[in-house]
Amino acid sequence: MDLSLAASSSSFDLLLSNPHKFSLFQLNHDLSLKSKKLPTKSLFWRQNHPFRVRALNDDGFVLEDVPHLTDFLPHLPSYPNPLHHSQAYAIVKQTFVGPEDAVAQNIVVHKDSPRGVHFRRAGPREKVYFMPDEVRACIVTCGGLCPGINTVIREIVCGLNYMYGVDDVLGILGGYRGFYSKNTINLTPKVVNDIHKRGGTFLCTSRGGHDTNKIVDNIQDRRINQVYIIGGDGTQRGAALIYKEVEKRGLQVAVAGIPKTIDNDIAVIDKSFGFDTAVEEAQRAINAAHVEVESVENGVGIVKLMGRYSGFIAMFATLASRDVDCCLIPESPFYLEGPGGLFEFIEQRIKENGHMVIVIAEGAGQEYVAQDMQAADERDASGNRLLLDVGLWLTQEVKDHFTKVKKMEINMKYIDPTYMIRAIPSNASDNIYCSLLAQSAVHGAMAGYTGFTVGPVNSRHAYIPIARVTEAQNTVKVTDRMWARLLASTNQPSFLNSNEMLPM
Repeated sequence: MDLSLAASSSSFDLLLSNPHKFSLFQLNHDLSLKSKKLPTKSLFWRQNHPFRVRALNDDGFVLEDVPHLTDFLPHLPSYPNPLHHSQAYAIVKQTFVGPEDAVAQNIVVHKDSPRGVHFRRAGPREKVYFMPDEVRACIVTCGGLCPGINTVIREIVCGLNYMYGVDDVLGILGGYRGFYSKNTINLTPKVVNDIHKRGGTFLCTSRGGHDTNKIVDNIQDRRINQVYIIGGDGTQRGAALIYKEVEKRGLQVAVAGIPKTIDNDIAVIDKSFGFDTAVEEAQRAINAAHVEVESVENGVGIVKLMGRYSGFIAMFATLASRDVDCCLIPESPFYLEGPGGLFEFIEQRIKENGHMVIVIAEGAGQEYVAQDMQAADERDASGNRLLLDVGLWLTQEVKDHFTKVKKMEINMKYIDPTYMIRAIPSNASDNIYCSLLAQSAVHGAMAGYTGFTVGPVNSRHAYIPIARVTEAQNTVKVTDRMWARLLASTNQPSFLNSNEMLPM
């Protein structure tokens, strides 16, 4: 065994018997070690990624682990999980998740390929690292609205109380800046009983306002020891900074993230909460556009849906509707004029059917709009690029082309349901999903995990290093079968010139 990569055999015995109490170390000579075979049962930091990676054996099994409080508080005592005495969990054949249970990132593999990356399976552990009467938890929501936020809040509160007997939970009002500039609210099951029936966030939200030192100072001052953070990629990056500062100060504080984005652009996880609701609600807007354009001569309806960088809502809403003639997303460039362009397709479809419905994601065609409007690159408080209204721009372009160039009268209808979709309560599917997310976060924090986020990976909930869900955005792969299914459904052109190739 190569001692430059791995500890002694006795150290590995310690690792396997209690992985959380094994000290981590940084590889300082990655370049010189590239040609060396990775030893079995080694533990190391993946270069450029602040999360743990453990290779357990020679079949290519890799566990991307999450931090644990005992990594920097090695003498922290543990206690039997209160679920030992839970009537609800008494009926479960296997109440607790095993220490070696893992979830595979890739479920489809070749026969002789390595087993690949895995994450710790989420769920209750046999031991917890907090006494219930000593827990003071807090919940904060940041960023834009999304269906299901209130359900997550409710289920964190109820999960802590009903499963673990925790009755001291604070709601931080107004996003990250609420830690040091606003009051808190005491959250009990009674207080949050029916908030899942409302849209928005019961705790209010904001963008920006992240000051790590001030936030952790407030966490210390209020004696908070569990922090639940609901938000998108920027919010989760903030959660990672909070965890790092907590670790630096040696505080017994578990930091758990619940990823939120209506666009479904969070990496690793199967989908984000609120997405199913958004796709379902988008059907109403598409249906309205279809009714409008069917009722007039040469009707063209344009529906703009959410999707800053990822066109998942537009794609799935189009597939679900079957009334859409063309779907435009940021990942698949399109052009207006010339053979194979959008104008040609609109004219062809109007001649065939007498009407047409176009769904466009808000991030599609931004380069064209920016050129026409000579817009500057402006950003919001979260650092997101402010998008121009591609829906209004496309509506005007289509109208001008057919009335001025083609001398053809058309009836344009434009619908933008963005804020109507964002503001509604979550549907049944998302309510169940949000409950599972919240309970998984509670189980993880009580078990002493920290600096993690939760989500389904191949339909099994897992604890994922925060860096993994913020390092890249999930986007529609236009070389995959799902996009091909959409093209087959709408029969729209790919908008690719013969000399253009899609990136693999």
